[in-house]
Amino acid sequence: MAFSTGGLGNMRPRRRGDLGVMSEINVVPLVDVVLVLLIIFMLTAQVMEFGLEIDVPKVNQERASAQELPVISMTAQGLVYLNERELKLVDLKDEVLRRFGPQTKAVYVRADKNVTWDVLAQLVSAIGEAKLEVRLVTKPQDLADLSRRR
Repeated sequence: MAFSTGGLGNMRPRRRGDLGVMSEINVVPLVDVVLVLLIIFMLTAQVMEFGLEIDVPKVNQERASAQELPVISMTAQGLVYLNERELKLVDLKDEVLRRFGPQTKAVYVRADKNVTWDVLAQLVSAIGEAKLEVRLVTKPQDLADLSRRR
């Protein structure tokens, strides 16, 4: 904060309400603001990403493909489901072709881990007779599960 010495040059006494006009600019607050802005700029310059400015052309949006995939599920009791609808093995080929079309090349098989191999083998055989590829659905094993087994 700047202050005046009371005008020592003309040596006249100052009155109580006469403050006078100060003609110098106070530089200290200006320097403080500039230094704070400089620090903010230096910190944010590292965060900003620089790269090529490319304006890509705009096109009509396609709807997201929410294609329903053929998933055959088998319960521990041996019941077979095609996407949550119960199914008999003899109707497997016709039902897959009816619901998913002739372009279907593969089906996903999700079976309970307690299903006996004999029942699962019959399902895989029926899928093979329908000339469809079998893709087994599994769940990745956690490292915690592996350490418990040792």
